[in-house]
Amino acid sequence: MGSRENPSVKVTVRVYPASKRSSVGGRYGASEPPVLVVRVTAPAVDGKANEAVLESVAAAFGIPRRDARVASGAHSRTKVVELAGADPAILTVLLGASTD
Repeated sequence: MGSRENPSVKVTVRVYPASKRSSVGGRYGASEPPVLVVRVTAPAVDGKANEAVLESVAAAFGIPRRDARVASGAHSRTKVVELAGADPAILTVLLGASTD
């Protein structure tokens, strides 16, 4: 995973499973490091929400799904997602986006 130009980026995300629509953007709380809000329509059953989170976050960062993985928090709403080859500048844009 990763390349010399764009090494892996680790992003802490707060997941809202079973949402009305899927979206990636906004900031959860005021903690540091910042926590990215991810809403997915999939329920938190049998890993469906985790898979939807990885698909959504990979798409938001413009990388293939295969380059995204849950690094920690697989059974928690707050997770750390590792994204190989992602541009860290995209995180800044996504944190400022509204998901309302």
